[in-house]
Amino acid sequence: MIKFDEKKMLENGEYVYSKREAIEEIADKLTEKGFENILFTSSGGSIAMMQPFEYMIKTKSKIPVYSEISAELLLTGNSQITDKSIAFLASKSGDTKETVEAAKYLKEKGVTTISIIGKENSILEELSTYSVVYKDGRPQELILYILIGKLLNNNHEFTDYNKFAEELQNLPAALNHVRKASDEKAREYAEKYKNDPYQIWIGSGNLWGTTYSYSMCVLEESQWLRTKSVSSPEFFHGTIELIEKDVCATLLKTEAETRPLDDRVEKFLVNYTDKFTVFDTKDYELPGISEEYRGLLSPVVMWAILGRISAHLEAIRNHSLEIRRYYRKVEY
Repeated sequence: MIKFDEKKMLENGEYVYSKREAIEEIADKLTEKGFENILFTSSGGSIAMMQPFEYMIKTKSKIPVYSEISAELLLTGNSQITDKSIAFLASKSGDTKETVEAAKYLKEKGVTTISIIGKENSILEELSTYSVVYKDGRPQELILYILIGKLLNNNHEFTDYNKFAEELQNLPAALNHVRKASDEKAREYAEKYKNDPYQIWIGSGNLWGTTYSYSMCVLEESQWLRTKSVSSPEFFHGTIELIEKDVCATLLKTEAETRPLDDRVEKFLVNYTDKFTVFDTKDYELPGISEEYRGLLSPVVMWAILGRISAHLEAIRNHSLEIRRYYRKVEY
């Protein structure tokens, strides 16, 4: 397998999980202080990465939760966010302009902030009340599974959190299993659609952020492929009319509550385009993970699959995932 260091990926996952106690301590401090609502705010792939956790709170908790793109938050504000709120931010670099400005804005309002950051000693870390630095650790979502899970448990809403958290130590190895099992399908997909001029990507529920992020932050930003992302329920309210026999459409199926919405899309598309592909987390075993948690973990499982597509697209198209024409290259 290309670009697959099994040992390193396992170590990266174990590194994040090793922070479990420290992450849970943050959750306990937040609970002890008390809060009225939760805000997620960041930019690009980082806000998309947190979308499943907004979904998790909405479906498992009565805690009010909001999500705002940082640049919009700075202009519009949110009257629900006060000094009794807690806010989660994320930035791989720790210096994403809009996210940093949002951190400053929230600090001025007295909001308790928790940042998920890829680099040590960043300006975002300096501005945050609490921070978790994952460096090369992956998946960074593991931090939020622990942090949000513990918060809900403290609120008497995710009562089997401890079992879930114990099983999360098996997640890095389980994701490697998924990477190996999905690699050939990913290679064939990348070869078949490497130069398709237009692609439609569809997903729902806790995979909507994944769908949006992969379409925009990988295929558009990193491979310069033109895409359209749309949620499974909204597909039938417009995008459906773009489907023809030669239109590439890819569906990412979750195992969570909104799976019936994905089933509906699949039932339609299989009859109307010859370029239809389904990537379904249900197709892959997760050793060490209980059945009841598969839906909750669909986003990180799907990212393991999508990572294999990315690796093959990069090789087949001879287009590095790191090349940019404009992003952080010019003023805008």
